[in-house]
Amino acid sequence: MHQYIKQATLSVCAKCGKPVRSHTMCWNCGFYKSREVVNVLGKLAKKEKKKREKEIAAQGKESGAEKPLTAEELSKKV
Repeated sequence: MHQYIKQATLSVCAKCGKPVRSHTMCWNCGFYKSREVVNVLGKLAKKEKKKREKEIAAQGKESGAEKPLTAEELSKKV
């Protein structure tokens, strides 16, 4: 008997950037299709909640660090 099992395909969560299976909500942030489905922070204990908020803030800073260049900056690069 031959059973063929494919490896699960993962995509990236638009909110937090963690790998997520297709058509499922992100267990890290609770979002699905850019909408909050589950309030993940509401279910955590106080210490865990603070830790998770710090992680989310750090990820937001990393993704927001790259700002678009102005016309003057683009002309200087050339």
